[in-house]
Amino acid sequence: MKTSRLEAFSDGVLAIIITIMVLELRVPQGPTLHDLLGAATGLLTYLLSFVYVGIYWNNHHHMFQLVARVTGGILWSNLGLLFCLSLLPFTTAWMDEQAFATTPVVTYGVNLLLCAIAYFILQTTIEHNQGRDGALATALGRDLKAKTSPWIYLLGILGALLVPWLGIAIYTIVALMWLVPDRRVERYIAAHNVADD
Repeated sequence: MKTSRLEAFSDGVLAIIITIMVLELRVPQGPTLHDLLGAATGLLTYLLSFVYVGIYWNNHHHMFQLVARVTGGILWSNLGLLFCLSLLPFTTAWMDEQAFATTPVVTYGVNLLLCAIAYFILQTTIEHNQGRDGALATALGRDLKAKTSPWIYLLGILGALLVPWLGIAIYTIVALMWLVPDRRVERYIAAHNVADD
């Protein structure tokens, strides 16, 4: 099977996830700037989760530029990633509504960790399907950023057990780390004349 249906479905699910998150935002109770500041934590948690969904969408898009055919294993691995990402509206809203209490912040971190693991499983499934010298494995190389991120999430989870804002800070650092555009796949596509949609 070609990748177009998988990509279209994934794009749709990610769009719905973002829509659900924005619908969870609470409107300020009054017309003043002070009222808007009262809703600032909701905006900040939405921003962090929006950035994470955007990072996964961006990397998912790039990854599938190097995939010609989809197997059953790739389909199920992709669904696993979408499942983990679909929990973000819930964990984001809980964290905001409970004023960054320890358990919701830890749960949010566990959600981020599960997303990273699910993405790694999807990537590994694709690499296994393509072989050791396949396009994705060649383009990504050692992929230190992806191998480091889960450990930083674990550090954030442990930090959140001590001070919830420390966990949030560490989760934000990982997001900033991935926000920097990763050109490995683009360079591979350009060097090997891979058709880009």
